[in-house]
Amino acid sequence: MPIITVKLAKGRTIEQKQQFVEAVTKEAVKTLNVKKEWITVLFDEYERENWATDGQLHSLKFGEGFGKQGTE
Repeated sequence: MPIITVKLAKGRTIEQKQQFVEAVTKEAVKTLNVKKEWITVLFDEYERENWATDGQLHSLKFGEGFGKQGTE
C-alpha cells in the first residue's frame, strides 16, 4: 500500500491537485505493479513564510505571489 507524500507551497487549485494525483497514481500503478485503490497521496502544504531555501525564507526571497502563475 504505497503512501505518497507531496510537500509544496500553498496556492495550487483543486483542479491542479486532482490532475496531479491522477498522474501520480497512474504512474505508481504501472511502476510498482499495485492496484489503483492501494495508492494514497497526501499533500503537505506550507505557507511561503514557513519555507526556506539557501538560508532565506521564500516569502522574502521570491516575494508575494511567486509560483502561483496559472493557479488562479
